[in-house]
Amino acid sequence: MKPLQIGVVMGSSSDWETMQHAVQILQQFDVAHEARVVSAHRMPDDMFAYAEAAAGLGLKAIIAGAGGAAHLPGMIAAKTTVPVLGVPVASRHLQGVDSLHSIVQMPKGIPVATFAIGAAGAANAALFAVALLASEDPALRSRLEAFRAEQTEVARGMTLPPVGP
Repeated sequence: MKPLQIGVVMGSSSDWETMQHAVQILQQFDVAHEARVVSAHRMPDDMFAYAEAAAGLGLKAIIAGAGGAAHLPGMIAAKTTVPVLGVPVASRHLQGVDSLHSIVQMPKGIPVATFAIGAAGAANAALFAVALLASEDPALRSRLEAFRAEQTEVARGMTLPPVGP
């Protein structure tokens, strides 16, 4: 079994619909990871314990998804030196814009890389985590390069419908 490399955390199980896209990318690249709920509001002691233990667990990055007030990424970043990648989860009322604003407005000294709202942000956060790991893993780097080349080929092969009469 590979040592744990990436943590995927979310504020509630309802965030799984978005955060599963990060896990799918990590699985595609065979990156050892875990996914769990560590709510900043409902279980702050567990959240702080997770953040404080992250480096000792061998985590190279934490992908933190949060909806609503989006405190999770910043609070985890405040308690660890492991890079935190924030994913705003779309909320019922403000479609995730509130989460995005909360994550990108971290105070100086509490860095959180912030990605797009929703599934695309979760997938891109995972790809960013893979790129971090690939900087020290030539085999993973090759797989990431092949993935990106495949994306390019798919884009080149796209055809657009005719425009106008």
